[in-house]
Amino acid sequence: MSTPDETGKGFPLGPVQMLVVGFTHLEPDGKILEELTRLKEADIVRLIDLMVVRKDENGDVLAVQTTDLNQEESMQFGAIVGALVGFGTGDEDMVEDAAVAGATALADGHVFESDDVWYLADAIPNDTAAAIALIEHRWAMPLRDKILDKGGFVLADEWIHPKDLIAIGAHATAAAAS
Repeated sequence: MSTPDETGKGFPLGPVQMLVVGFTHLEPDGKILEELTRLKEADIVRLIDLMVVRKDENGDVLAVQTTDLNQEESMQFGAIVGALVGFGTGDEDMVEDAAVAGATALADGHVFESDDVWYLADAIPNDTAAAIALIEHRWAMPLRDKILDKGGFVLADEWIHPKDLIAIGAHATAAAAS
């Protein structure tokens, strides 16, 4: 997906995944940050927004938020999301209004608001942490573009997790037994 900007080049956007993870007894050794940095430097992923909330054993909350987007990119991303929401309404006027609203909402550079800190903090017990991230999969963009250039289109797009394969095996076993 790409939307035109003032230069005519557009704002390329790869597939975006929302990932929410929790940690018990998180010891900040930097290993996760190191791997995330490696992936970002290799242009495999880009953080659209990341919020980490840690609640210590006393219930005190520490929150950290970061993004790889500058303000202009954040606003462009907001405009894309807003336009897509507007498009979904079926009202052409809503597309432009929603794009402007989306750009305005992301002018601060973050999708996740400060209220989300308290939502996450309320959802986790003491001595744990949670992270919510919007991760753009930059590695998929060249493949997507080549598919589109050849007239291809997506028929299905799903993540398959190991637990999904286990469920398929359990279902097949149950079906064979009946």
